[in-house]
Amino acid sequence: MSKPTDSLGLSLFSSRVNAICEEMGAVLRRSAFSPNIKDRLDFSCAIFNQKGELCAQAAHIPVHLGSMAYAMRSIVSRFEWREGDMLILNDPYLGGTHLPDVTLVGPVFIQKRLFGFIANRAHHADIGCESPGSMPLSSSLQQEGLIISPQFLMRQGELLAEVYDKILNSLASPQESRGDFNAQISCNQKGGLRLAELIRLQGEDSYLSKLKELNHYAQTLAEQSIANIPNGEYCFEDFMDDDGLGNESIKICVKIQIKNCKVSIDFAGTAAQTQGNINCPISVTAAAVYYVFRCLMPKQTPATAGSFKPIEIKAPSACLLNSLSPAAVAAGNVETSSRIVDVLLGALAQAIPDLIPAASQGSMNNIAMGYRSESGKQGLSWSYYETIGGGMGASAQTAGLSAVQTHMTNTLNTPIEVLESKYPLRVKQYSIRQGSGGYGLNPGGDGIIREFEFLGPTEVTLLTERRRYQPWGLKGGDAAKVGVNLLNGTATSAKTSLSLKSGDVLTIKTPGGGAYGQHEK
Repeated sequence: MSKPTDSLGLSLFSSRVNAICEEMGAVLRRSAFSPNIKDRLDFSCAIFNQKGELCAQAAHIPVHLGSMAYAMRSIVSRFEWREGDMLILNDPYLGGTHLPDVTLVGPVFIQKRLFGFIANRAHHADIGCESPGSMPLSSSLQQEGLIISPQFLMRQGELLAEVYDKILNSLASPQESRGDFNAQISCNQKGGLRLAELIRLQGEDSYLSKLKELNHYAQTLAEQSIANIPNGEYCFEDFMDDDGLGNESIKICVKIQIKNCKVSIDFAGTAAQTQGNINCPISVTAAAVYYVFRCLMPKQTPATAGSFKPIEIKAPSACLLNSLSPAAVAAGNVETSSRIVDVLLGALAQAIPDLIPAASQGSMNNIAMGYRSESGKQGLSWSYYETIGGGMGASAQTAGLSAVQTHMTNTLNTPIEVLESKYPLRVKQYSIRQGSGGYGLNPGGDGIIREFEFLGPTEVTLLTERRRYQPWGLKGGDAAKVGVNLLNGTATSAKTSLSLKSGDVLTIKTPGGGAYGQHEK
Protein backbone atom coordinates (compact mmCIF):
# COMPACT_ATOMS: atom_id res chain seq x y z
CA MET A 1 0.00 0.00 0.00
CA SER A 2 1.55 3.29 -1.09
CA LYS A 3 2.15 6.25 1.16
CA PRO A 4 0.06 9.39 0.73
CA THR A 5 1.35 11.69 -1.99
CA ASP A 6 0.63 14.86 0.00
CA SER A 7 1.66 14.00 3.56
CA LEU A 8 1.52 17.61 4.77
CA GLY A 9 -1.95 18.16 3.36
CA LEU A 10 -3.18 14.88 4.79
CA SER A 11 -1.73 15.73 8.21
CA LEU A 12 -3.54 19.07 8.19
CA PHE A 13 -6.77 17.38 7.15
CA SER A 14 -6.43 14.84 9.97
CA SER A 15 -5.81 17.62 12.48
CA ARG A 16 -8.88 19.49 11.29
CA VAL A 17 -11.28 16.57 11.72
CA ASN A 18 -9.74 15.72 15.10
CA ALA A 19 -10.14 19.36 16.17
CA ILE A 20 -13.88 19.09 15.53
CA CYS A 21 -14.04 16.22 18.03
CA GLU A 22 -12.05 18.25 20.56
CA GLU A 23 -14.43 21.21 20.16
CA MET A 24 -17.40 18.88 20.62
CA GLY A 25 -15.88 17.73 23.90
CA ALA A 26 -15.39 21.32 25.05
CA VAL A 27 -19.04 22.13 24.31
CA LEU A 28 -20.22 19.04 26.18
CA ARG A 29 -18.05 19.72 29.21
CA ARG A 30 -18.97 23.39 29.51
CA SER A 31 -22.72 22.88 29.11
CA ALA A 32 -23.23 19.69 31.18
CA PHE A 33 -24.78 19.82 34.64
CA SER A 34 -23.34 16.77 36.42
CA PRO A 35 -19.86 16.51 37.97
CA ASN A 36 -19.53 13.18 36.18
CA ILE A 37 -19.34 14.97 32.81
CA LYS A 38 -18.14 18.49 33.59
CA ASP A 39 -15.52 17.54 36.20
CA ARG A 40 -14.56 13.90 35.66
CA LEU A 41 -14.85 14.22 31.84
CA ASP A 42 -16.50 10.82 31.48
CA PHE A 43 -17.47 11.31 27.83
CA SER A 44 -16.17 10.80 24.30
CA CYS A 45 -16.73 12.35 20.86
CA ALA A 46 -16.10 11.01 17.36
CA ILE A 47 -16.85 11.39 13.64
CA PHE A 48 -17.90 8.54 11.33
CA ASN A 49 -18.36 8.25 7.57
CA GLN A 50 -21.61 7.43 5.75
CA LYS A 51 -21.18 3.70 6.50
CA GLY A 52 -20.51 4.26 10.20
CA GLU A 53 -16.74 3.73 9.95
CA LEU A 54 -14.55 5.76 12.29
CA CYS A 55 -13.00 8.89 10.75
CA ALA A 56 -11.72 10.84 13.77
CA GLN A 57 -11.90 10.97 17.55
CA ALA A 58 -10.67 13.10 20.40
CA ALA A 59 -8.36 11.65 23.06
CA HIS A 60 -11.23 10.83 25.39
CA ILE A 61 -12.22 7.42 26.89
CA PRO A 62 -10.74 4.31 25.17
CA VAL A 63 -13.60 1.99 26.16
CA HIS A 64 -16.14 4.45 24.73
CA LEU A 65 -14.33 5.09 21.49
CA GLY A 66 -13.28 1.55 20.66
CA SER A 67 -16.77 0.19 21.27
CA MET A 68 -18.32 2.91 19.10
CA ALA A 69 -15.80 2.16 16.36
CA TYR A 70 -16.81 -1.52 16.50
CA ALA A 71 -20.59 -1.06 16.66
CA MET A 72 -21.46 2.14 14.76
CA ARG A 73 -21.67 0.52 11.33
CA SER A 74 -24.50 -1.77 12.43
CA ILE A 75 -26.25 1.10 14.25
CA VAL A 76 -26.43 3.53 11.33
CA SER A 77 -27.40 0.86 8.80
CA ARG A 78 -30.73 0.21 10.57
CA PHE A 79 -32.29 3.62 9.96
CA GLU A 80 -33.40 5.93 7.20
CA TRP A 81 -31.65 9.18 8.07
CA ARG A 82 -32.84 12.72 7.47
CA GLU A 83 -31.22 16.07 8.10
CA GLY A 84 -31.70 17.19 11.71
CA ASP A 85 -32.16 13.66 13.11
CA MET A 86 -30.64 12.59 16.42
CA LEU A 87 -30.55 8.98 17.61
CA ILE A 88 -30.23 7.93 21.26
CA LEU A 89 -29.23 4.54 22.68
CA ASN A 90 -27.59 2.77 25.60
CA ASP A 91 -28.45 -0.90 25.03
CA PRO A 92 -25.14 -2.82 25.39
CA TYR A 93 -26.34 -5.47 22.98
CA LEU A 94 -27.36 -2.98 20.31
CA GLY A 95 -24.28 -0.78 20.13
CA GLY A 96 -23.77 0.47 23.70
CA THR A 97 -21.39 -0.54 26.50
CA HIS A 98 -23.33 -0.44 29.79
CA LEU A 99 -26.55 1.42 30.56
CA PRO A 100 -25.04 4.57 32.17
CA ASP A 101 -23.18 5.30 28.91
CA VAL A 102 -25.75 7.04 26.70
CA THR A 103 -24.86 7.66 23.05
CA LEU A 104 -26.30 10.30 20.73
CA VAL A 105 -25.73 10.01 16.97
CA GLY A 106 -26.58 12.61 14.32
CA PRO A 107 -26.15 12.63 10.52
CA VAL A 108 -24.39 15.37 8.55
CA PHE A 109 -26.06 16.32 5.25
CA ILE A 110 -25.04 18.89 2.63
CA GLN A 111 -27.54 19.54 -0.15
CA LYS A 112 -29.42 16.37 0.85
CA ARG A 113 -26.23 14.32 0.46
CA LEU A 114 -25.17 12.27 3.51
CA PHE A 115 -21.48 12.73 4.38
CA GLY A 116 -21.26 10.99 7.73
CA PHE A 117 -22.22 11.01 11.39
CA ILE A 118 -21.36 12.87 14.57
CA ALA A 119 -21.54 10.95 17.85
CA ASN A 120 -20.89 11.41 21.53
CA ARG A 121 -21.15 9.04 24.49
CA ALA A 122 -21.44 10.26 28.11
CA HIS A 123 -21.78 8.50 31.45
CA HIS A 124 -24.95 9.29 33.44
CA ALA A 125 -24.81 8.52 37.17
CA ASP A 126 -28.61 8.36 37.13
CA ILE A 127 -30.02 6.02 34.50
CA GLY A 128 -33.12 4.86 36.35
CA CYS A 129 -31.56 2.10 38.43
CA GLU A 130 -32.96 1.42 41.90
CA SER A 131 -29.41 1.60 43.22
CA PRO A 132 -28.10 5.22 43.40
CA GLY A 133 -25.24 5.80 40.99
CA SER A 134 -26.67 3.19 38.57
CA MET A 135 -23.84 0.67 39.06
CA PRO A 136 -25.61 -2.06 41.07
CA LEU A 137 -24.74 -5.60 42.05
CA SER A 138 -26.96 -6.97 39.31
CA SER A 139 -27.74 -10.35 37.80
CA SER A 140 -29.61 -9.16 34.70
CA LEU A 141 -29.54 -6.17 32.39
CA GLN A 142 -33.04 -5.14 33.45
CA GLN A 143 -31.81 -4.56 37.03
CA GLU A 144 -29.24 -2.02 35.82
CA GLY A 145 -31.65 0.73 34.81
CA LEU A 146 -33.48 2.13 31.81
CA ILE A 147 -32.69 0.28 28.58
CA ILE A 148 -32.81 2.64 25.58
CA SER A 149 -32.88 0.72 22.33
CA PRO A 150 -31.66 2.75 19.33
CA GLN A 151 -34.42 5.27 18.54
CA PHE A 152 -34.79 8.82 17.34
CA LEU A 153 -34.73 11.54 19.98
CA MET A 154 -34.98 14.23 17.29
CA ARG A 155 -36.52 13.95 13.86
CA GLN A 156 -35.69 16.58 11.21
CA GLY A 157 -34.66 19.04 13.89
CA GLU A 158 -37.72 18.55 16.10
CA LEU A 159 -37.33 17.10 19.60
CA LEU A 160 -39.63 14.10 20.07
CA ALA A 161 -41.19 15.10 23.39
CA GLU A 162 -42.83 11.73 23.98
CA VAL A 163 -39.48 9.92 23.75
CA TYR A 164 -37.60 12.54 25.79
CA ASP A 165 -40.21 12.72 28.54
CA LYS A 166 -40.41 8.95 28.84
CA ILE A 167 -36.64 8.81 29.44
CA LEU A 168 -36.59 11.70 31.92
CA ASN A 169 -39.61 10.42 33.85
CA SER A 170 -37.75 7.16 34.47
CA LEU A 171 -34.90 8.93 36.29
CA ALA A 172 -34.51 10.00 39.92
CA SER A 173 -33.01 13.43 39.12
CA PRO A 174 -34.63 14.46 35.82
CA GLN A 175 -33.55 18.11 35.97
CA GLU A 176 -29.83 17.35 36.15
CA SER A 177 -30.27 14.61 33.56
CA ARG A 178 -32.11 16.99 31.24
CA GLY A 179 -29.15 19.34 31.45
CA ASP A 180 -26.73 16.56 30.51
CA PHE A 181 -28.88 15.29 27.64
CA ASN A 182 -29.27 18.83 26.29
CA ALA A 183 -25.49 19.21 26.50
CA GLN A 184 -25.07 16.04 24.43
CA ILE A 185 -27.54 17.35 21.84
CA SER A 186 -25.69 20.67 21.65
CA CYS A 187 -22.38 18.84 21.35
CA ASN A 188 -23.57 16.93 18.27
CA GLN A 189 -25.18 20.01 16.73
CA LYS A 190 -21.92 21.96 17.07
CA GLY A 191 -19.95 19.04 15.63
CA GLY A 192 -22.34 18.79 12.68
CA LEU A 193 -21.98 22.48 11.90
CA ARG A 194 -18.20 22.32 12.09
CA LEU A 195 -17.98 19.22 9.92
CA ALA A 196 -20.27 20.77 7.29
CA GLU A 197 -18.05 23.87 7.26
CA LEU A 198 -14.96 21.72 6.72
CA ILE A 199 -16.60 19.77 3.90
CA ARG A 200 -17.62 22.97 2.11
CA LEU A 201 -14.13 24.42 2.58
CA GLN A 202 -12.42 21.22 1.46
CA GLY A 203 -14.83 20.47 -1.35
CA GLU A 204 -17.27 17.58 -1.15
CA ASP A 205 -15.43 15.13 -3.38
CA SER A 206 -12.06 16.18 -2.01
CA TYR A 207 -13.29 15.55 1.55
CA LEU A 208 -14.36 12.00 0.72
CA SER A 209 -11.11 11.39 -1.13
CA LYS A 210 -9.08 12.60 1.86
CA LEU A 211 -11.02 10.30 4.18
CA LYS A 212 -10.23 7.34 1.96
CA GLU A 213 -6.56 8.32 1.82
CA LEU A 214 -6.48 8.77 5.60
CA ASN A 215 -7.85 5.27 6.11
CA HIS A 216 -5.28 3.78 3.74
CA TYR A 217 -2.49 5.57 5.58
CA ALA A 218 -3.78 4.38 8.98
CA GLN A 219 -3.97 0.81 7.74
CA THR A 220 -0.40 1.03 6.42
CA LEU A 221 0.91 2.24 9.79
CA ALA A 222 -1.10 -0.43 11.62
CA GLU A 223 0.31 -3.20 9.42
CA GLN A 224 3.83 -1.87 9.85
CA SER A 225 3.48 -1.89 13.64
CA ILE A 226 2.17 -5.46 13.60
CA ALA A 227 5.05 -6.45 11.33
CA ASN A 228 7.41 -5.43 14.15
CA ILE A 229 5.99 -8.26 16.26
CA PRO A 230 7.62 -11.64 15.46
CA ASN A 231 5.28 -14.07 13.71
CA GLY A 232 3.94 -16.71 16.06
CA GLU A 233 1.34 -17.59 18.66
CA TYR A 234 1.36 -16.07 22.13
CA CYS A 235 -0.95 -17.16 24.94
CA PHE A 236 -1.76 -15.82 28.38
CA GLU A 237 -4.44 -16.11 31.04
CA ASP A 238 -5.50 -14.11 34.07
CA PHE A 239 -8.48 -14.08 36.40
CA MET A 240 -11.24 -11.80 37.55
CA ASP A 241 -11.50 -11.87 41.36
CA ASP A 242 -15.25 -12.56 41.40
CA ASP A 243 -18.59 -11.47 39.95
CA GLY A 244 -20.05 -10.15 43.21
CA LEU A 245 -22.58 -12.98 43.45
CA GLY A 246 -20.41 -15.82 44.76
CA ASN A 247 -18.55 -16.88 41.61
CA GLU A 248 -14.78 -16.51 42.02
CA SER A 249 -11.56 -16.86 40.00
CA ILE A 250 -13.17 -16.32 36.59
CA LYS A 251 -10.69 -17.08 33.82
CA ILE A 252 -9.88 -14.97 30.77
CA CYS A 253 -7.70 -16.66 28.13
CA VAL A 254 -6.22 -15.26 24.94
CA LYS A 255 -4.22 -16.59 22.01
CA ILE A 256 -2.66 -13.96 19.79
CA GLN A 257 -1.50 -15.08 16.36
CA ILE A 258 0.77 -12.76 14.38
CA LYS A 259 1.18 -13.58 10.70
CA ASN A 260 1.92 -11.50 7.59
CA CYS A 261 1.17 -8.07 9.12
CA LYS A 262 -2.17 -9.32 10.48
CA VAL A 263 -3.21 -10.25 14.00
CA SER A 264 -5.85 -12.71 15.15
CA ILE A 265 -7.12 -12.49 18.72
CA ASP A 266 -8.89 -15.62 20.01
CA PHE A 267 -10.45 -15.74 23.48
CA ALA A 268 -11.34 -19.45 23.35
CA GLY A 269 -11.04 -21.01 26.81
CA THR A 270 -12.45 -17.96 28.56
CA ALA A 271 -15.11 -18.68 31.20
CA ALA A 272 -18.76 -18.67 30.26
CA GLN A 273 -20.84 -15.57 30.94
CA THR A 274 -21.54 -15.36 34.63
CA GLN A 275 -24.41 -14.48 36.93
CA GLY A 276 -22.87 -11.22 38.13
CA ASN A 277 -22.38 -8.06 36.07
CA ILE A 278 -18.78 -8.47 34.88
CA ASN A 279 -19.89 -9.76 31.46
CA CYS A 280 -18.83 -7.90 28.30
CA PRO A 281 -20.72 -7.41 25.07
CA ILE A 282 -18.37 -8.05 22.17
CA SER A 283 -18.10 -4.31 21.43
CA VAL A 284 -16.41 -3.72 24.81
CA THR A 285 -14.02 -6.61 24.21
CA ALA A 286 -13.16 -5.09 20.83
CA ALA A 287 -12.50 -1.73 22.49
CA ALA A 288 -9.88 -3.28 24.77
CA VAL A 289 -8.22 -5.08 21.85
CA TYR A 290 -8.16 -1.92 19.72
CA TYR A 291 -6.69 0.07 22.60
CA VAL A 292 -3.75 -2.29 23.11
CA PHE A 293 -2.77 -2.42 19.46
CA ARG A 294 -3.33 1.30 19.00
CA CYS A 295 -0.73 1.85 21.74
CA LEU A 296 1.80 -0.05 19.60
CA MET A 297 1.19 2.13 16.56
CA PRO A 298 3.08 5.37 15.84
CA LYS A 299 1.71 8.46 17.51
CA GLN A 300 0.74 9.98 14.16
CA THR A 301 -1.51 7.04 13.21
CA PRO A 302 -4.90 8.53 12.28
CA ALA A 303 -7.81 7.44 14.47
CA THR A 304 -9.77 5.85 11.65
CA ALA A 305 -11.33 2.49 10.83
CA GLY A 306 -8.27 1.68 8.72
CA SER A 307 -6.10 1.32 11.80
CA PHE A 308 -8.26 -1.61 12.97
CA LYS A 309 -8.56 -3.50 9.68
CA PRO A 310 -5.55 -5.82 10.26
CA ILE A 311 -7.11 -6.99 13.57
CA GLU A 312 -9.45 -10.00 13.78
CA ILE A 313 -11.31 -10.73 17.03
CA LYS A 314 -12.91 -14.04 18.00
CA ALA A 315 -14.71 -14.89 21.24
CA PRO A 316 -17.04 -17.84 21.86
CA SER A 317 -20.71 -16.92 21.96
CA ALA A 318 -22.10 -16.62 25.52
CA CYS A 319 -18.64 -16.45 27.08
CA LEU A 320 -17.63 -13.71 29.51
CA LEU A 321 -16.27 -11.58 26.65
CA ASN A 322 -19.11 -12.12 24.19
CA SER A 323 -22.12 -12.25 26.46
CA LEU A 324 -25.69 -12.54 25.28
CA SER A 325 -28.67 -10.49 26.42
CA PRO A 326 -29.95 -10.21 29.12
CA ALA A 327 -26.64 -10.90 30.89
CA ALA A 328 -25.68 -8.15 33.35
CA VAL A 329 -22.81 -5.94 32.12
CA ALA A 330 -22.48 -2.90 34.43
CA ALA A 331 -18.95 -3.82 35.55
CA GLY A 332 -17.84 -5.51 32.35
CA ASN A 333 -17.33 -2.13 30.73
CA VAL A 334 -15.07 -0.92 33.53
CA GLU A 335 -13.51 -3.92 35.27
CA THR A 336 -13.43 -6.77 32.75
CA SER A 337 -12.19 -4.49 29.99
CA SER A 338 -9.21 -3.69 32.23
CA ARG A 339 -8.40 -7.39 32.62
CA ILE A 340 -8.66 -7.95 28.88
CA VAL A 341 -5.89 -5.38 28.49
CA ASP A 342 -3.81 -7.29 31.07
CA VAL A 343 -4.11 -10.63 29.26
CA LEU A 344 -3.29 -9.07 25.90
CA LEU A 345 -0.21 -7.34 27.34
CA GLY A 346 0.82 -10.55 29.10
CA ALA A 347 0.74 -12.42 25.79
CA LEU A 348 2.53 -9.69 23.85
CA ALA A 349 5.25 -9.49 26.51
CA GLN A 350 6.42 -12.89 25.29
CA ALA A 351 6.98 -11.48 21.80
CA ILE A 352 8.16 -7.90 22.41
CA PRO A 353 9.19 -7.71 26.10
CA ASP A 354 11.04 -4.42 25.73
CA LEU A 355 7.87 -2.67 24.56
CA ILE A 356 5.30 -4.08 27.01
CA PRO A 357 4.82 -2.85 30.59
CA ALA A 358 3.96 -4.88 33.66
CA ALA A 359 0.33 -4.98 34.75
CA SER A 360 -1.17 -1.72 35.93
CA GLN A 361 -3.69 -1.57 38.77
CA GLY A 362 -6.29 -3.46 36.70
CA SER A 363 -9.37 -1.84 38.22
CA MET A 364 -11.31 1.39 37.91
CA ASN A 365 -12.30 1.08 41.60
CA ASN A 366 -15.90 2.05 40.94
CA ILE A 367 -17.88 3.65 43.74
CA ALA A 368 -21.52 4.58 43.17
CA MET A 369 -23.44 6.33 45.90
CA GLY A 370 -26.52 8.35 46.67
CA TYR A 371 -29.80 8.59 48.51
CA ARG A 372 -33.40 8.15 47.42
CA SER A 373 -35.91 10.14 49.42
CA GLU A 374 -38.85 8.07 50.63
CA SER A 375 -41.01 11.19 50.54
CA GLY A 376 -40.50 11.41 46.81
CA LYS A 377 -39.09 14.92 47.03
CA GLN A 378 -36.52 15.08 44.25
CA GLY A 379 -34.47 17.74 45.97
CA LEU A 380 -33.53 15.24 48.70
CA SER A 381 -32.38 12.56 46.25
CA TRP A 382 -28.88 12.43 44.82
CA SER A 383 -26.65 10.11 42.80
CA TYR A 384 -22.92 10.18 42.25
CA TYR A 385 -20.38 7.87 40.64
CA GLU A 386 -16.62 7.96 40.31
CA THR A 387 -13.61 5.85 39.46
CA ILE A 388 -10.37 6.06 41.42
CA GLY A 389 -6.86 5.88 39.98
CA GLY A 390 -4.03 3.60 41.05
CA GLY A 391 -0.55 2.48 40.07
CA MET A 392 0.77 2.09 36.53
CA GLY A 393 2.94 -0.87 35.57
CA ALA A 394 6.64 -0.27 35.02
CA SER A 395 8.40 -0.97 31.72
CA ALA A 396 11.92 -1.62 30.46
CA GLN A 397 12.32 2.13 29.97
CA THR A 398 10.80 3.64 33.11
CA ALA A 399 9.17 3.18 36.50
CA GLY A 400 5.40 3.16 36.66
CA LEU A 401 3.50 6.34 37.45
CA SER A 402 1.68 6.64 40.75
CA ALA A 403 -1.92 7.70 41.39
CA VAL A 404 -3.16 7.79 37.79
CA GLN A 405 -6.01 6.37 35.75
CA THR A 406 -4.72 3.60 33.52
CA HIS A 407 -5.62 1.94 30.21
CA MET A 408 -9.36 1.82 29.48
CA THR A 409 -10.29 4.93 31.44
CA ASN A 410 -9.06 8.46 30.89
CA THR A 411 -11.17 10.43 33.34
CA LEU A 412 -10.15 12.99 35.93
CA ASN A 413 -10.95 12.86 39.62
CA THR A 414 -13.78 15.02 40.91
CA PRO A 415 -12.26 17.87 42.94
CA ILE A 416 -12.86 17.53 46.66
CA GLU A 417 -14.35 21.04 46.75
CA VAL A 418 -16.99 20.01 44.19
CA LEU A 419 -17.84 16.78 46.01
CA GLU A 420 -18.20 18.40 49.43
CA SER A 421 -20.21 21.35 48.17
CA LYS A 422 -22.65 19.24 46.15
CA TYR A 423 -23.14 16.07 48.22
CA PRO A 424 -23.48 15.20 51.95
CA LEU A 425 -20.03 13.73 52.41
CA ARG A 426 -16.53 14.70 53.44
CA VAL A 427 -13.23 13.49 51.96
CA LYS A 428 -11.05 12.73 54.99
CA GLN A 429 -7.99 11.54 53.09
CA TYR A 430 -6.79 11.62 49.51
CA SER A 431 -3.18 10.48 49.25
CA ILE A 432 -0.70 8.21 47.51
CA ARG A 433 -0.64 4.68 48.93
CA GLN A 434 3.08 4.48 49.56
CA GLY A 435 4.76 1.12 48.90
CA SER A 436 1.83 -0.44 47.02
CA GLY A 437 3.70 -0.65 43.70
CA GLY A 438 5.81 -3.70 42.86
CA TYR A 439 9.50 -3.75 43.83
CA GLY A 440 12.04 -4.19 41.06
CA LEU A 441 14.68 -2.64 38.81
CA ASN A 442 11.95 -0.30 37.60
CA PRO A 443 9.32 -0.17 40.36
CA GLY A 444 5.60 -0.09 39.72
CA GLY A 445 3.57 2.99 40.51
CA ASP A 446 1.75 3.36 43.81
CA GLY A 447 -2.01 3.38 44.25
CA ILE A 448 -4.29 5.84 46.02
CA ILE A 449 -6.01 6.09 49.40
CA ARG A 450 -9.38 7.85 49.18
CA GLU A 451 -11.45 8.06 52.34
CA PHE A 452 -15.06 9.27 52.56
CA GLU A 453 -17.01 10.23 55.67
CA PHE A 454 -20.77 10.27 55.08
CA LEU A 455 -22.85 13.05 56.61
CA GLY A 456 -26.21 11.39 56.12
CA PRO A 457 -27.78 8.06 55.15
CA THR A 458 -26.22 6.84 51.90
CA GLU A 459 -26.48 3.76 49.73
CA VAL A 460 -23.08 2.74 48.29
CA THR A 461 -22.11 0.14 45.72
CA LEU A 462 -18.50 -0.92 45.21
CA LEU A 463 -17.40 -2.66 42.01
CA THR A 464 -13.66 -3.21 42.32
CA GLU A 465 -11.03 -5.72 41.17
CA ARG A 466 -7.47 -6.81 41.95
CA ARG A 467 -8.46 -7.44 45.59
CA ARG A 468 -7.41 -11.09 45.22
CA TYR A 469 -5.11 -11.41 42.18
CA GLN A 470 -2.09 -9.10 42.23
CA PRO A 471 -1.08 -6.93 39.26
CA TRP A 472 1.82 -8.96 37.92
CA GLY A 473 5.40 -7.86 37.29
CA LEU A 474 7.64 -8.70 34.32
CA LYS A 475 11.23 -9.90 33.92
CA GLY A 476 11.57 -10.76 37.61
CA GLY A 477 9.86 -7.62 38.90
CA ASP A 478 7.55 -8.06 41.87
CA ALA A 479 3.78 -7.96 41.66
CA ALA A 480 2.00 -4.97 43.19
CA LYS A 481 -0.15 -5.01 46.30
CA VAL A 482 -3.82 -5.77 45.84
CA GLY A 483 -6.43 -3.17 46.66
CA VAL A 484 -8.35 -3.04 49.95
CA ASN A 485 -11.83 -1.72 50.78
CA LEU A 486 -12.53 -0.79 54.40
CA LEU A 487 -15.76 0.22 56.17
CA ASN A 488 -15.03 1.83 59.53
CA GLY A 489 -11.63 0.13 59.48
CA THR A 490 -12.91 -3.39 58.71
CA ALA A 491 -12.30 -5.04 55.35
CA THR A 492 -15.31 -5.40 53.08
CA SER A 493 -15.84 -7.23 49.81
CA ALA A 494 -14.50 -6.23 46.41
CA LYS A 495 -18.06 -5.99 45.09
CA THR A 496 -20.73 -5.10 47.58
CA SER A 497 -23.72 -2.93 48.43
CA LEU A 498 -23.65 -0.97 51.67
CA SER A 499 -26.29 0.98 53.60
CA LEU A 500 -24.38 3.66 55.49
CA LYS A 501 -25.39 6.11 58.17
CA SER A 502 -24.06 9.49 59.20
CA GLY A 503 -20.51 9.19 60.54
CA ASP A 504 -19.59 6.01 58.68
CA VAL A 505 -16.18 6.07 56.96
CA LEU A 506 -15.37 4.21 53.75
CA THR A 507 -11.71 3.82 52.74
CA ILE A 508 -10.60 2.69 49.29
CA LYS A 509 -6.95 1.64 48.93
CA THR A 510 -6.32 1.04 45.25
CA PRO A 511 -3.80 -1.45 43.77
CA GLY A 512 -0.34 -0.46 42.62
CA GLY A 513 1.36 -1.40 39.35
CA GLY A 514 3.73 -4.31 38.77
CA ALA A 515 7.50 -3.82 38.59
CA TYR A 516 9.76 -4.53 35.61
CA GLY A 517 13.06 -6.33 36.10
CA GLN A 518 14.68 -7.85 39.16
CA HIS A 519 16.20 -5.27 41.46
CA GLU A 520 19.99 -5.28 41.44
CA LYS A 521 21.27 -5.99 44.94
